[in-house]
Amino acid sequence: MTPGHSTRPLPDTVHARTTLGKAATENFPVAPSFLPRAWREGLMAVYGYARLVDDIGDGDLAPGGRDAVLLGLDPAATDDRLAMLDALEADLHRVFNGSGGSGGTGGPPRHPLLLALQPVVRAHGLTPEPFLGLIEANRQDQLVTRYETYEDLARYCELSANPVGRLVLSLTGTSTPERIRRSDAVCTALQIAEHLQDVTEDLGRDRIYLPAQDMRRFHVTEADLAAPSAGASVRALIAFEAGRARDLLDEGTPLVASVHGRLRLLLAGFVGGGRAALGAVTAAGFDVLPGPPKATKRGLLREVAAVLRTAPRKG
Repeated sequence: MTPGHSTRPLPDTVHARTTLGKAATENFPVAPSFLPRAWREGLMAVYGYARLVDDIGDGDLAPGGRDAVLLGLDPAATDDRLAMLDALEADLHRVFNGSGGSGGTGGPPRHPLLLALQPVVRAHGLTPEPFLGLIEANRQDQLVTRYETYEDLARYCELSANPVGRLVLSLTGTSTPERIRRSDAVCTALQIAEHLQDVTEDLGRDRIYLPAQDMRRFHVTEADLAAPSAGASVRALIAFEAGRARDLLDEGTPLVASVHGRLRLLLAGFVGGGRAALGAVTAAGFDVLPGPPKATKRGLLREVAAVLRTAPRKG
């Protein structure tokens, strides 16, 4: 080591690791250690990008404006979420060497999380569309704060959640039309489960992901959602939406049986994570208003084991 040389990580590397560290809070395992190293690295790179997009859209970036600077903006632009998403899209086009739209510019990606994504994109031949879908979902979050029907919400999930499952299949070289269909069902279910857990947090951002049509059916008002705890009508609504999510997980579960080895365990983790999250909502008596009900590690493992038992290996 040369004199004065430091092994301390660069500030931007530390900044990126802080974002990646949020993987531990998700309802499902992001990149468990039993996976091959190449898969883990690819999944974490995709997760880092998806987490960054969501943090921009939710206003959850680290203070100080470092992400804005990394994307070529003034630190004050951190509060302009649409401008940040535009800058992120321009950086995404740098990942794909400017292909996929006129927003691309030359040079390497500026943000370290997108710089880490570039070799993964090249190694697996990933296309821009799933990544652009995640940005578009967060743009929609800035403009649309209520959803009239379940179908409207499902179309939002096509942008906000389903691209992640499709990327997992692409990273592992297992994409087929049927697997994509099953994966979409699982990812939409995971998104709905998260919305049910986060009703209070979302309302604090002036967003409601419970379809207005369903709220009227169960005689639930926005004021009811702002209460400290849920009354009978709110609990009935949450139970109804949780049932929808369970049905989607059931539809997607055959995806697990369609693959083998460690990928099978990973996909069982996704499905089991969704079931465990819904189980936590159920255990709370469908009262999600005091705070998000969270599954325990034991509950997650129990659900993963159940998924594996009901999705036997194919010959």
